[in-house]
Amino acid sequence: MGCNDRKYTATHGLDPVSGQIAALFHPRKDRWTEHFTWAGNFTLIVGCSPTGRATIQKLNLNRPEVVKLRQILQMAGEPPPV
Repeated sequence: MGCNDRKYTATHGLDPVSGQIAALFHPRKDRWTEHFTWAGNFTLIVGCSPTGRATIQKLNLNRPEVVKLRQILQMAGEPPPV
């Protein structure tokens, strides 16, 4: 899978719900649970805030390859990250 080249130096993205620009998730400053939740048996990341939704869209966090990897990890008994 490699790294996600979509972020590069981006700090903001478009919230697909509001159409407004929102800051992207910052793992050192933001709490994951305030911006994201799991769906689809822990295979899809869902945005719970403008930041979460913009991050998912900008970084394409639910691209098919990553969803498939999450499915494989789940079948192997690996818990999803929290």
